[in-house]
Amino acid sequence: MKRLRFEKWSGQLLGARPGAASASASCSKPFRTHHLFSSQRSQWTLAAAETPHGEGGEESASHRFPPLDPGSAGLTATFPSPPPERALSSAKLAALHARLALSEKIPLQTLARALIDATADENPRFNNSNLSFLGQTLINYHISEWLMCRYPRLPMSIMYAAMSAYGGVKPLHQIARQWGVESAAAPGGEVDAGLLQFSTRKPGITNTGFGYRRTEAAYLEKFKWRRGINSRVVLDDDFGDVVNEVLPEEEGQDGAAEVSEDGPLKPYGTPETRQVAENAHAQFVRAVVGATYAHCGREAVKSFVRSHVLARQLDLSSLFSFKLPTRELAQLCAREEFERPVARLLSETGRRSRTPVFVVGIYSGKDKLGEGAGPNLDSARWKAAMNSLKAWYLYSPGENVRVPSDMLAEDAKSWEPVYIDIGEVV
Repeated sequence: MKRLRFEKWSGQLLGARPGAASASASCSKPFRTHHLFSSQRSQWTLAAAETPHGEGGEESASHRFPPLDPGSAGLTATFPSPPPERALSSAKLAALHARLALSEKIPLQTLARALIDATADENPRFNNSNLSFLGQTLINYHISEWLMCRYPRLPMSIMYAAMSAYGGVKPLHQIARQWGVESAAAPGGEVDAGLLQFSTRKPGITNTGFGYRRTEAAYLEKFKWRRGINSRVVLDDDFGDVVNEVLPEEEGQDGAAEVSEDGPLKPYGTPETRQVAENAHAQFVRAVVGATYAHCGREAVKSFVRSHVLARQLDLSSLFSFKLPTRELAQLCAREEFERPVARLLSETGRRSRTPVFVVGIYSGKDKLGEGAGPNLDSARWKAAMNSLKAWYLYSPGENVRVPSDMLAEDAKSWEPVYIDIGEVV
């Protein structure tokens, strides 16, 4: 079999259409070769069909340029990711599509694109960077509106922690693993289209979300400067974290981890490569959400987020941490014009033993705000004050509370304003 000369083919194909100079310049990058060739081949076929056969004594174009088989191992091995047409013949991809109960409107090619991380294929037309950015925005929107309407008294710091616990990198990574997503050892055109492809030789690429880079971002970790809640809302990202953009002098650093050839291979190698893998799994979940919105609409993506993301159990009471709960409870009662809180001993056992237990209750007039148990009176009083504050902040109007996105439906009922709280005390 004769050796194929791709540079000659691409030059003739690019010369047959306008704008060939600009397109031929971009063919110098190897990762774009198969994508450009597949799109140019379809344009050339149309032009060849309009040309009469045998004109000028030349043979047909189909005889001069036989069709390229994208499934051949010799050609796909040079591709950074599998061609889109390979998705139709992947059993793993069809099984994943059926396992997620995705709509038939979502083609297998889109799901295959969601499995290609930006570290595997740098071309944004064939990786999941665009879909994952759209999915990240939708996930954070539905999480934030659900938390704000169901728990209107949550402090902003707890709101950020809850949003990260639902839609952060680690929970989305767990969701992808529960879906049964398998990852390839290394990306390439010969890999099955149903495997998640990412490269551990490159540092993890995160989505460009909302927020601004602080001028003092390089010194926050070093000097531990304090960031207020208002500053986190205005400047930081969706989870209240500092936006760390990659600076030009930081680019080009190799984030790959060396793996010993003699020792056994770990699931994700070093902690650095494990972080890259977690980011790739999270990007895939976001890309699936973005693909659901692009093909099925807002109602389908809302149901998908509630079924896979918001359905996870999260104990919000474990996120609270109080430094002076008794003082904060006193300020809360003063703001709400309640009577001053008073601690009362409800019961005790084993005062003179090695393991005494005291139960203390916090009362505001005749109303009991909360109670707590501890090995001494001070500890029981603090726990009672913390439980009283948690009972206040975790107030919920009900499980089936309406959210603003419910009004986007055509047959939506009239909107009833939700409860809006003043905010946290301290």
